[in-house]
Formats: sequence, structure tokens, C-alpha cells
Amino acid sequence: MTEAVLPIWAQVVVALLVVFGAFIALLGALGLVRLKSYFERVHSPSIIATLACWCIMYATVLFFSVLEQRLALHALLIAVFVSVTAPITTIFLMRAALFRARRTGQNVPASVSSVVPSDPAHPDNRY
Repeated sequence: MTEAVLPIWAQVVVALLVVFGAFIALLGALGLVRLKSYFERVHSPSIIATLACWCIMYATVLFFSVLEQRLALHALLIAVFVSVTAPITTIFLMRAALFRARRTGQNVPASVSSVVPSDPAHPDNRY
């Protein structure tokens, strides 16, 4: 079995993309650890995860496309899935946290919903 060797330009670009993606993921993890409240903490990994994932995806596509000498788009499916699910999950988690914080009387922005009152002591509050 012969080993295929990547050209030096591809090795450099792949390495830079992987290191940049890993650095961005590290920044997201540091934001998760350092920020105080849940509402601050939720933004860091959700926004960063998408950019880091796309950097790694570009490196993977380039690596396998050059190595196999054909366009390899299998990593694109993973990146699209992460890009679609990460923001949606963040929105749902944030809405649940706001709902819970309002019910416990914490100082959070008022609800703009006409269905759920923002005041926990409201007489129509059945939740």
C-alpha cells in the first residue's frame, strides 16, 4: 500500500484552518467558564461553535479532496447540521430560562407575549 502525500500548500492551509477552528472553540469554552450568569454564558459556545465547526469542515473538505483527487463533501453535512441545530437549540434554551426566571421573580426583561404574562403574581397566571 502506498501512502499518498499532501502537497505542502494543502498541509499548511489545512493546519491553519484546524488551528484557527480549535482556537475559536477554546475561546467559546473560556467564555462559558468565565461569564457569570446563564444568560451571558449561553451566547459564547453557541455562536462560536458554528464558526469553529465551519473552519474544521473546510479543512476536512480540502484534506480529503486533495488526498483523493476528487471533491469530498461528506463533512459539509455535519457542518450544515451543526449550523442549523446550534442556534435553534440556543433559542429554545434561552426561552425556557427566561420563562423560569420570570416565574421565580428574577430581574429579567418583561415578556412581550400576549399569552404569557410577565408578572408572576398576575391573576391570569395559570403556569
